[in-house]
Amino acid sequence: MQPSERVEQALEHALAEAAGPEAPPLFARALRYSVFPGGHRIRPQIVLAVAAACGDRDPAAAEAAAVAIELLHCASLVHDDLPAFDNADLRRGKPSVHIAYGEPLAVLAGDALIVLAFETLVRGLAADGAKLSQMSRIVARAVGSPGGIVAGQAWESEPAAPLVDYQRAKTGALFVGATLAGAAAAGADPEPWRALGAAIGEAYQVADDLRDVLCDAEELGKPIGQDARRLRPNAAAALGIGGAKARLKALVDCAASSIPDCPGAEALRAQVRAQTSAFFPKQLARFAA
Repeated sequence: MQPSERVEQALEHALAEAAGPEAPPLFARALRYSVFPGGHRIRPQIVLAVAAACGDRDPAAAEAAAVAIELLHCASLVHDDLPAFDNADLRRGKPSVHIAYGEPLAVLAGDALIVLAFETLVRGLAADGAKLSQMSRIVARAVGSPGGIVAGQAWESEPAAPLVDYQRAKTGALFVGATLAGAAAAGADPEPWRALGAAIGEAYQVADDLRDVLCDAEELGKPIGQDARRLRPNAAAALGIGGAKARLKALVDCAASSIPDCPGAEALRAQVRAQTSAFFPKQLARFAA
């Protein structure tokens, strides 16, 4: 089974009960709407790719970690789009959850996905208490405070947000969590994989900043110009288009070279280069780095 198929199947399994017939009907539909159809599922596929490179000795643990990471990502998008934050009416090319189902159900759907993420970890790792404890810490630090995606969202309420701190938390933390979780699921030491997650996370954020400036809403499937409108740090604004393009290229190289020695290092290195290069907006071709 391809990694993308493994992710979708595991997500369907996780939502089967939470959004099943015993749940309030509208709420159940809002939960599924928050997760399906998804985007590129980059983060859970990173979990599976790192686990595979490390030998994938516990596929069930890797899938549980991948699902948890993706559910937390989906929850963050639901909350990020709310009127209290970005007030965005479009996500993944369709109305945001609060537009489709109302603000109360959107808040509750995001909350439920966070709970479901950790429930999924418990189900997948119940037989290995030590690994469950390790994985719970990895995932919690990727989403909480002081450096997870919740803290990244909180930086937006500060008078000023340092670009590096803001983006490391808002975007990078969950990518770091994905690489650490993939290694831990396979029984490898997760710490050497931190640099890979950090480089991919920053590359993704720089690319997203460029798309926010260069692309249109139809192409992105979400509103554009949010950073400038809300006076948020943006790599393209800080470095210029050419500077941000150069930084993006450097981060792809950094990501590939940071992969630790492992059985699948070469295959993963090629995969990382291919997938991170796909972050580049096509409009970048006309700008010099």
